This record gives sequence, C-alpha cells and structure tokens, in this order.
Amino acid sequence: MTTIESRHLDIDEWDVATVSVDDYLARVGQSEPAAPSVAALHALHEAHVRAIPFENIDVVLGQHPGLGLEAIQPKLLGRARGGYCYEHALLFAAVLQRLGFTVSRHMARVQPLRPGPYSHMMLLVSFAEGDYLADVGFGAGVPHPMPLRDGAEVDQYGIRHRLSRDGAFWYLQKWTSEGWESLHAFDTTPSRAVDYEVAHHYTATHPNSPFVGKPVVMRPERVATRKLLGDELVVEHASGEVERTPVPGDELGRRLRELDVELTEQELSVLRGKLGV
Repeated sequence: MTTIESRHLDIDEWDVATVSVDDYLARVGQSEPAAPSVAALHALHEAHVRAIPFENIDVVLGQHPGLGLEAIQPKLLGRARGGYCYEHALLFAAVLQRLGFTVSRHMARVQPLRPGPYSHMMLLVSFAEGDYLADVGFGAGVPHPMPLRDGAEVDQYGIRHRLSRDGAFWYLQKWTSEGWESLHAFDTTPSRAVDYEVAHHYTATHPNSPFVGKPVVMRPERVATRKLLGDELVVEHASGEVERTPVPGDELGRRLRELDVELTEQELSVLRGKLGV
C-alpha cells in the first residue's frame, strides 16, 4: 500500500492526541510502549483482542455514546466493557499512531459474496517490508495481524485464515469443512471519520442490522471462542465442535461477567427486558 493517500488524511480528524497510551497499555497488560515493528504489532494486536471484549450491549440498549475517543476511552479503558469494530479499531489506530506506527483506516464489505454492506472497520499498518491487516474488531476471530500478501495464511487460534487478492480487492477468508469462506472484502483506499459515522448509524439503528436486536459478546481463547448470542451461550472449538447453553435471565449478569462485561443493575434490567428473560 502506498502512503500517499494516508499522508493526505488529517490526523487531527481522529483526535489521536487525546488517547491515553498509558491507560491503554495498562488495560491490555503491556507494561512498556513498543517501538514500531512487526513483532510489536503482533504483541499489541493479540493483547488487545484478548483483553477487550467484542460486544454490542450499548447498541441493544439504545444508549451508544458515539465514536469519539472521548466516549470510547472511558468505556473500553475505564470500565469492564468492550465495543464493536469501530470502537476497537478507532482506539487501536490512535494508540498505534501515538507509538509511531504508520496506520490507515479502511472499510470492508462483510460477507462479500451475499453481499453484505460496507459496515466493518479494519486497519492497514505499513512497514518497510510490507503492510499488515490489523483487525482487532472483527468479533473475536482475528487475534493476530496478517501480512497483506496474496495467499498469506495465519493460524488464528486453531483456525486457518488467509488473505486472497482479486484485482483491487483483498478478501479475508477462513478455512471451513466446505473450503475457504470469505468473511469480508476491502481495498486500500483510506476512509474518513464521517464514513464510520454513517456506517455506525446503520449498524446501531437499522432494523436489518445484526447488532440491534440481540446482544453479541465474543471472547477468544486459544482452543475455543465463547460467545453470548442473545440468550444463548455458544462455545465454538477450533475442532469444529459447538456447544450451546441457554442463559436464563437470573444468570445473564454472571454469564456476562464471565465474558469480561460488567453491566450496572439498571442496564441488566433493561437488557433482560429486551430479551424477554
């Protein structure tokens, strides 16, 4: 990826200077700021995915605070809470830039063969030896960055993922029993802050958005991924085995805490009402 377009983007539109690197590093369990390198990106990327949950609770409750870092930081860094792709990626991009990495922000089309909308945010991080996809907000499925190279494969906690190029577009794919499944597609054109405001409005309010109707909380582990999908706990093992457990209303708070999401009693009460449990 050339950096001509990214150099034309005004960093101030992202409020990068307002991010607290110290609070971020404490949240993800990294003690020292890392000098920019591929190894440092790997360490920060995995630490972020393991420490900060993917979740859409505020969307379901109709109380999402917005995409400014002044709203993201208190939630993701100051509370036992997480967020969805925009919150994760905007925070991660700002931290990386403060640490000296070269970062550009992009939109991806989810489920591109169906097709889904351009509703996902991911990053490209540039090094002398090449660019890397940093995708800390794609559920909990991409704990490691991936080299932006056609056919490059990375083991993501036991599940093979690869990047495949078709013309101007790159496809993030994962290996399934039926072959390679395309998860999202993107090109290397950087996005602007307003693009995410528009996409966030759709994902947070449109009745067809998968995030409006039910909670989606995801936490990765090296042998399985735990998910709360509505009122059901789902454990997906790298082997392909899937376990499903109903979550009654009186267990909802405990199950969320097990996924590292802590709600107030009022939030829990409203969420139970939304779920009818």
